[in-house]
Amino acid sequence: MGKTDALKVSRVRAALRGEPVDRPPMSFWGHDYLREWSAEDLADTMLERHFKFDWDWMKVNPRAGYYCQVWGGVYRPSGNAFEPPRLVDHPVKGFSDLDRVEVLAPEHGALGEQLQAVSRISERIDTLFIQTVFTPLSVFGHLIGIDPHYPTDSDTALLMKYLRTDPARSHRALQAITDTLAGYAVQCLHRGASGIFFAPVKWASFLQMDESTYREFGRPYDLQILAAVSSAEFNVLHLCDSNVMFDLLADYPVHAVNWDTYAPGNPSLADGLRRAGKTVMGGVNRDPTLLGDRPDAVADEVRAARAITSNRRIMLTANCGISPRVPEENLWAAKKANS
Repeated sequence: MGKTDALKVSRVRAALRGEPVDRPPMSFWGHDYLREWSAEDLADTMLERHFKFDWDWMKVNPRAGYYCQVWGGVYRPSGNAFEPPRLVDHPVKGFSDLDRVEVLAPEHGALGEQLQAVSRISERIDTLFIQTVFTPLSVFGHLIGIDPHYPTDSDTALLMKYLRTDPARSHRALQAITDTLAGYAVQCLHRGASGIFFAPVKWASFLQMDESTYREFGRPYDLQILAAVSSAEFNVLHLCDSNVMFDLLADYPVHAVNWDTYAPGNPSLADGLRRAGKTVMGGVNRDPTLLGDRPDAVADEVRAARAITSNRRIMLTANCGISPRVPEENLWAAKKANS
């Protein structure tokens, strides 16, 4: 490991522990819709971006549908750098199909492909990096036909139909998904990942369901996966959407929390830092700031986040994955403002 990479590792570790840093660690991530369809291409595009901007850590950003593909889901690539793929077939079309959601080996199908990507990245990087793992409830949603890239108003009704009409089958399927993802997450660590980026996608939001439903069908399975990777040094909880169930998940055994501090009903950066008692990841608004044409506005948000947190327990990034349309000059402005 070179001197520069060793400094990045120590900087990230210090930020996660709440210790003083020379500057907050910074990184951004997003999809590459054209190059996320094989282990080699995914690893290479992640590495190219990482080295181009000289980020302090890497969050691997695989295609969102790889979990559904593991159980037989089919996605159609868009062939467009700015357009995500579409879910064209899903394995669970009725309650009885839940019985066919079985525990699968960590190397099965698309999981094995992702493990190859993790290994390839590990061989070529000396900074810390984390692999994305969706929560079991999120994967359950994909299996019943909810497209992660194209949300509809009927998504919640469809999910609740399964959970409430046949809770026994739903719990059995959720446990199979959990056991599969837990084994896979452990293998990610064995292949060199420093932890996981754990994402409930939109479901840990009061806009989608009530707290009691998430307590029954979400939280118990989430905690099983986090227990499986408790030895990792860099596990992150990511909360999508507005009106997130921040306090319900803030006690999860992770090292950092990333959420949209700009969305309605969500804690501010300072409030989230106080309520979670963990390192916060964020500070830069992906839309409209990062998608805008004002690099100075991006720089202002970076400086504001540093001031709010006094450079303690803060890792600078966006509130979610960034669009392929984000101008590179905005990323360079963020980096310069943090230098």
